Amino acid sequence: MLQTQDLTIRFGGHVAVNAVSCNFAPGTLTAIVGPNGAGKTTYFNLISGQLRASAGTVHLQGQDLTALSPSARTRAGLGRAFQLTNLFPHLTVLENVRLAVQATQAGRHLRGLNLWSICSDHTALSAAARAIVEQVALQDKSGQPVASLSHGDQRKLEVALLMALDPLVYMFDEPTAGMSADEAPVILNLIRALKQDKRKTILLVEHKMDVVRELADRIIVLHNGSLVADGAPAQVIALPVVQEAYLGVATPAPETLEAA
Repeated sequence: MLQTQDLTIRFGGHVAVNAVSCNFAPGTLTAIVGPNGAGKTTYFNLISGQLRASAGTVHLQGQDLTALSPSARTRAGLGRAFQLTNLFPHLTVLENVRLAVQATQAGRHLRGLNLWSICSDHTALSAAARAIVEQVALQDKSGQPVASLSHGDQRKLEVALLMALDPLVYMFDEPTAGMSADEAPVILNLIRALKQDKRKTILLVEHKMDVVRELADRIIVLHNGSLVADGAPAQVIALPVVQEAYLGVATPAPETLEAA
């Protein structure tokens, strides 16, 4: 579904992501882990187009996305949620989701976004938006402006926008960051539900290893911008480089990680 080949970015003399090659298949959730500064979010930004690669390529279903803008990559099927919410604060919850549904429908019909759609279209879009709002448990707040929502509810709304876009690939960058213990399970349950659709590919950057253990089918580890491990969760979590990042255990020389 999604492939990065030798994906690299340099900031002056610093290589933030170093020739990372990975394939991501439909029906799998891959967790991307590593210590702070390892290049996880930068790698996400290269895939989704927020950063332009110094070298390497990004392909989705065989299509080369490397030269495309973030919006063009979204239309191609990449759906990205950020560490900080990215919403229309003065519109209501329902209006935010309805705009995402309308943009998706417009893209599929190869025409521009028509804000003066006929009544029947408006009704259908609103019904689709309300169904998604209910899925993220925000139906009681559908008429509230986004700016009035708690941080947790804004994170739920951002997942709703992703669902409205119906992408081929869901990309979640620390989806529970800043959420309370009561709010986080709602987001995790939404991701579990998305996993049930085996046509979709999910990428997840997450620091909470209990979340990674439960949700991930596969873990890849970035360290100093390089891919140092890739495999099943139990196998990867036991590796020294992961133990060091999360438990403070000393890491052996790099050559001992090569086999892993």
